[in-house]
Amino acid sequence: MKAILHDWSDDHYLKLLKNCYKALLGNGKVIVVEGVLPEIPEKGAPMKAISQAYLIMMTQSPRGKERTRQEFLDLAIGVGFAGIRYECCVSCY
Repeated sequence: MKAILHDWSDDHYLKLLKNCYKALLGNGKVIVVEGVLPEIPEKGAPMKAISQAYLIMMTQSPRGKERTRQEFLDLAIGVGFAGIRYECCVSCY
C-alpha cells in the first residue's frame, strides 16, 4: 500500500490492516510505503516535503494523519503482524 494509510484515522487504519492480516495466506506480507515523521522535529528539505504533503492531505482528508515509525509499528503489532521490518528509502517519488 503506497501513500494511502496516512489518509485515514487510526480506527480506519486499523480496520484496513486487520482486513489485510485476515486475507494473508501462510507467510504473506503487506508492504507499506509511507512518509514517516521523525520523533524529534527536523529541519531540511525532506521534512519540508513531508510537512507540505501533510498540509495538502489535511485539506482533502481531515481525519488523516502522518505518523512516526513507532506509531506505524504499534498499529501493525496491534492487529497481529509480527516480524516487521523497517526499510528506509529516501525518494522524491
